Formats: sequence, C-alpha cells, structure tokens
Amino acid sequence: MNNYTIVRQEHLNHYGFLFGGAMLKWVDEFAWLVASRDFPGCPLVTVGMDRINFRQPVANGSILRFHILPVKQGASSITYAVHVFADEPGAREEKDVFSTTVTFVHVDAQGKKQSLPRSGTLRSQDGSV
Repeated sequence: MNNYTIVRQEHLNHYGFLFGGAMLKWVDEFAWLVASRDFPGCPLVTVGMDRINFRQPVANGSILRFHILPVKQGASSITYAVHVFADEPGAREEKDVFSTTVTFVHVDAQGKKQSLPRSGTLRSQDGSV
C-alpha cells in the first residue's frame, strides 16, 4: 500500500532538510494505518522499529511516497517493511531516501498481548500474494 505526504517548512531541521523525527512519525502512523486496515477490529500498538536507514537528505517541497508491505506475522504481532521515496521539486524521478521495518502487537483493553488472526494479506516485496 502507498501513502503520500508533502514536506513543508515546519518539517525541516536547522540544516534545511527533513527532520528525522518527522519521518519516523509518518512511518509509524502510515504503517499503523495499513496494519489497521489489514486487521480490522484488532487494537494494534507499535512495539519496535528495526534497521532505520536514512539514505539521503530530503528537500522542502518533496512529495514522499511510503510503500508499506507486511513481511512477517507472528502469534500476536505483524511486521511491515516501509520504504520511502522522495519526488523533489523539479526532479524527473523519485529517489530512495529511507527504509525500516515496523512491528505492531495486538493488545486487549489492558494492554495485554492477544492472538492476531491470520490475515491472508502477507505479500512479497513486489506486492504479489
């Protein structure tokens, strides 16, 4: 699944590029949206991000594309690969700027782990089932 956002002035660091914290917020939020759609009715919380890779600085005005796919499901958790691409103003092609994996766990109202139903939505990196 793809989500998009635009980098604005308020998202920049003191060097004039995208602040890493803004990227991490979007990654967590957009991955959670995908997970919530994959597992309707299952409360999910973030338990971790692995292999966070900021590859290149991102300029103001860039359109970011967040490509998010499930990669591993456990008994109570689901992990998504997140790849972010930037389409900078005036650019002719996107550049690969960021990647990570995000893991969510299914919890009850008291925050205890719950079994996660099999989604049947696990896809390979190319989007095939």
